[in-house]
Amino acid sequence: MADMMGAGIGNWILWWIFLGIAMVVAAGVAAARVQGTGRTIGLPPVPSADSLAVREARDTLRHRYANGEISREEYLQGKVELES
Repeated sequence: MADMMGAGIGNWILWWIFLGIAMVVAAGVAAARVQGTGRTIGLPPVPSADSLAVREARDTLRHRYANGEISREEYLQGKVELES
C-alpha cells in the first residue's frame, strides 16, 4: 500500500512540473509574438497627393520662415493657401 501512495505523489509532482514548463513555454511564445512582429498598429501611411510644385512651394515657405524672411502670419497664410 505504501508503494501505491508514493507512486501517486510522484505522478502529481511530475504533472505539476509539466504544467509549469508548459506555462513558461506559452508565456515565452506569447512574448515573442508580441515583440517580434515589428509591425505597427494602424493604417499604413498614405503618400501625399500633392504635386511636385506644391511640395517645393511648401519647402520654400518653411525655409523662408525658418530664416526669418517672412513673419508667422505670412507663413500661416501661405500654408493655408497651399493646402487648398
